[in-house]
Amino acid sequence: MRTLKMMVGVLVVCWAASSFAQTGGQRVKVIRFGKLIDGTGRVLTNAVVVVKGDHIESVGSGASQTPAEAEVIDMSAYTGMPGIIDVHTHMTYWRDKNSHANPNEEIGKLLPQELVFLAQENARKCIEIGVTTARDLAARNYSDIAMKKLINRGAMVGPRMFVAGPAMFGGGSVPRYGEVYPWVVPSQGEASGVPEVIRLVRQEIEAGADLIKMFGGTGGFNDVETYQIFTLEEMQAAVQAAHTMGKRIAIHSYGPEGARDAVKAGTDTVEHAINIDDATFAEMVRKKIVYVPTVYHNMWYVENYKEFGWPESDNQKILAYEHASEETTRRAIKAGVRIAMGSDAVYELFGHNTEELTYLVKSGMTPEQAIAAATVNGAAALGMEKDLGLVTPGHYADLIAVQGDPLTDIGVLVHNVRWVMKGGEVVADKTNIAAH
Repeated sequence: MRTLKMMVGVLVVCWAASSFAQTGGQRVKVIRFGKLIDGTGRVLTNAVVVVKGDHIESVGSGASQTPAEAEVIDMSAYTGMPGIIDVHTHMTYWRDKNSHANPNEEIGKLLPQELVFLAQENARKCIEIGVTTARDLAARNYSDIAMKKLINRGAMVGPRMFVAGPAMFGGGSVPRYGEVYPWVVPSQGEASGVPEVIRLVRQEIEAGADLIKMFGGTGGFNDVETYQIFTLEEMQAAVQAAHTMGKRIAIHSYGPEGARDAVKAGTDTVEHAINIDDATFAEMVRKKIVYVPTVYHNMWYVENYKEFGWPESDNQKILAYEHASEETTRRAIKAGVRIAMGSDAVYELFGHNTEELTYLVKSGMTPEQAIAAATVNGAAALGMEKDLGLVTPGHYADLIAVQGDPLTDIGVLVHNVRWVMKGGEVVADKTNIAAH
């Protein structure tokens, strides 16, 4: 009996190996969607997506041939589209929901090892709402680099991460900077003057950062001041150093002056800035610089101000900034600036990242434009257009299924993601949940 079981086991293993070998050593999956928004402007009905390994092999419709050895996944009741790309997160901002302490104070008390472990909750929440790729822009103690490595090893479930390590901020340029911003660790991110800026860019990249995050101006949480921190010369040095080392750079500025100099310096993306002038918008179009307005997170701060211990009076200035952000986004859309979706998610905002799409539509985008902001434009912000943001052959098999039609109602994409595939693997399945 034991010999027979061993023989059966050997036969099963040999059959599996043979089947696996028929696909060139990569598993084949076929996903059938009722409709497919592929990101190129096409909408296919009765779509068939063939996935080989972690990439898309082919895309067709109707009676496309299914490879005999393939696993068939029936999503014909849903609309398929590319996985969502959130280009502005802070994945390691985790909060104990049972604590009543200010989360910005609490985060600094956790050991880096604790923080990385606990922050996987944020990563899971991203996956559950269809965020398959995230750009993370500032983390203490290189904890974002650790998370990225753990996700890539399969030790954590989370989006494909592009990380910046500790953000670069101006040394001594703004009073109370280290008190207001929990990501600031002076020994890791402080720079003043061109030589220090170049040194810090090299330090971040050598530590494993995929890109550089530079605080060209103030702003964050209940601080909506718009002071510029780094000079044009310092920004130019950072951009040149990053680009020379083959990396991209994101420059944060709440105000128009910092954004103007960031664009002059040749940044790859501008984060947050309001009241950007028309000439700067025109230069962004010419240089193909991506704007990441992060409109919704300001509303989330107002809704949760008590958790942060802010006076209620701070809400008025945050709301004023949010209205200016909507108006600036509206002007950017009309100017033809490429806009990418960034949630600026921290703490309990994870799981609500895609509410940003609602505010992009409120600011003047069509649902189709908002979907582009969360897919192809996000890929452009990362410099990954050939790999991410589209459901076409050769791209990563990052796919989501939504219940309803997001081209007529963007809320469908925000609330009705039912199934998620990242790199050819199903990482979330909520197909048994009714529509919102």
